Amino acid sequence: MQTFVVAGGCFWCLDAVYRVLRGVSDVVSGYTGGTTANPTYEAVCSGRTGHAEAVAVTFDPDVIPASVILDVFFTLHDPTQLNRQGNDVGTQYRSAMFFTDDEQKQLFETARDRANEWWGSAITTTIEPLGDYHEAEKYHQDFFNKHPGQGYCMAVAVPKVNKIRKSYSHYLVS
Repeated sequence: MQTFVVAGGCFWCLDAVYRVLRGVSDVVSGYTGGTTANPTYEAVCSGRTGHAEAVAVTFDPDVIPASVILDVFFTLHDPTQLNRQGNDVGTQYRSAMFFTDDEQKQLFETARDRANEWWGSAITTTIEPLGDYHEAEKYHQDFFNKHPGQGYCMAVAVPKVNKIRKSYSHYLVS
């Protein structure tokens, strides 16, 4: 099993998308990349902690390749938007990948280079060492599946899930 920590806007969307992929065994929403100890959702949303909303995606690379996990990341959000995704604005919504070792760093750099071919050279995604990862509050875990009719989920998460379902249909959970 392998785990990647990525941030690309609201973690509800990332969580929703990765949960539909075969080979993904766990998705944990959380906060990383900041300086405040034990951040809360409210503190992170203030933009003053330096943390990004992120997900830790655990997957079996024998079922779904690491490159696919990373290509999905660059497909499901707009990595050319600096410190925002749509109406979600602030450094907490930045596009970032957090590596645990040199091998992951290289995988992330290769994926970003590949994404440059799709998006052009304006990608703002940072590649940062993973520091402390703080699990988000329980109500944020698997939020989309628990609240599919919630306004944000309908307006923002559903189109992203549908895009991934269409583009990566051969990796969907049956």
